[in-house]
Amino acid sequence: MALTERRLVVLLLTLAVVGHLAKLAVGRPEEAPGAIRLLPGGSASRPGSLEAQRALAERVARPLAPGERIDADRADIVEFARLPGIGPVLAKRIVAERSRSGPFRSLAGLDRVPGIGPALLAELEPRVSFSAPLAAAAPASVSGSILGVPAAEPRPASLVSINHASAAELEALPGIGRVKAREIVAYRELHGPFATLEQLGSVRGIGPAMLARLGPLVRVP
Repeated sequence: MALTERRLVVLLLTLAVVGHLAKLAVGRPEEAPGAIRLLPGGSASRPGSLEAQRALAERVARPLAPGERIDADRADIVEFARLPGIGPVLAKRIVAERSRSGPFRSLAGLDRVPGIGPALLAELEPRVSFSAPLAAAAPASVSGSILGVPAAEPRPASLVSINHASAAELEALPGIGRVKAREIVAYRELHGPFATLEQLGSVRGIGPAMLARLGPLVRVP
């Protein structure tokens, strides 16, 4: 072997030994630089841990105390799931609708969520509250009309034409959210103009209580 090649081999071996000694001086050889050690007992705070899942399940299963109400304008999915007749799927739908269209403010606003009808609203009435103030055009109380008892509604400056109003104009009516407004327009385009107010009940999600509430506010010429 030539002298130059021997010197190169010796140099490489020396560098390898020095690097190994430096690694031992800095830390344990099995630890990578910057490695994070998990401390005992830290797993309980992780969202996916068994302890966290158990706490979540206990929160959902906790029954409402006498007189306790869930704030529908602020509650999360877990709080909604505690209400009777509201499962995880509907609870998620309620929160999604609130995020999309704003606070419910009243039972009439909650009625805009697909899957919530008069029967469920009647069951929820003593168990929910609304922290967001009512809009200026909203009635002071709407629970009576939802439960089938006619309630006074403020008359707009001009009646809304069911056959000519846009989806945005229909959405402004009490109890008609974005989804129902679009379904009214879609039904109108598919079947033609509404001949009577009662025919509006053919639209999904619009029942007798809703028709009674809309009667003084709309026209169907």
